[in-house]
Amino acid sequence: MTSPGRPAGTARTLLIVATVIVFAEALTCLVLAALGAIDLTRDRAGVGIGVALILAVYGVFQAWAVWRVTEGDYWARSPLVVTQIIQLIIAFNLADVPLWITGLVGASAVVTLVCLLAPPVTRALSPPDPV
Repeated sequence: MTSPGRPAGTARTLLIVATVIVFAEALTCLVLAALGAIDLTRDRAGVGIGVALILAVYGVFQAWAVWRVTEGDYWARSPLVVTQIIQLIIAFNLADVPLWITGLVGASAVVTLVCLLAPPVTRALSPPDPV
């Protein structure tokens, strides 16, 4: 289920841009998970642990998927596109946060989507034709 090799040329450049952004998002999720786990109180221990686990799994999954897509695994692009669409929806629904945070979350999702869906990347990650 993998393509013949790593994408090259323009596709590689676009995937590196997407990788940097997604790794930053993944690191943010992991940091938020750690901070949530540290800040547990008796009143919200269950919720705090649950949210920390979800953020940790989400962050690790994003990092793994973007690593796989840079190695040429065409199937790994789909979950990354879905997570970026979710992030874009979250950006539009952020309340009580500074506008620059909303802009940063939304802009990172848009840039990543543009990189992942660009024609050179689509060609480079096309699944092999069945024989």
